[in-house]
Amino acid sequence: MAKFLIVEARFYDHLNDQLIGGAKAALKAAGHQADVITVPGALEIPGAISLADQAQLYDGYVAIGVVIRGETYHFEIVAGESARGIMALTMDGLAIGNGILTVENEQQALVRADPAQKDKGGEAAKAAIALLELREKFA
Repeated sequence: MAKFLIVEARFYDHLNDQLIGGAKAALKAAGHQADVITVPGALEIPGAISLADQAQLYDGYVAIGVVIRGETYHFEIVAGESARGIMALTMDGLAIGNGILTVENEQQALVRADPAQKDKGGEAAKAAIALLELREKFA
């Protein structure tokens, strides 16, 4: 059994609840434990994961959030930089599943967040588990 930290950027409560529900269900089904922490936004997720990893309390991480395109360039920055930060940590050997949705509208987010539909929270948790297993294989 491994211990995972779900790091969520809580902006859309109803969407995050579904993503976290899917992630927790996938981790539990695989026999793992999970804690959840909340950060102000998607840009803070990589930093929170890095800080948590320094404490060496968790085996893997699941990033959860929703970024919906608006009228400004801010969407591009948040979507790109949060993904870049997570990828950099993954390249350093952390087992992270990226469940940050980057969508055009709320309807797309609803379909992707819903565990009964696309279950992107569950998929992110399964990706984190797969990376953890791969890391252990090569250790």
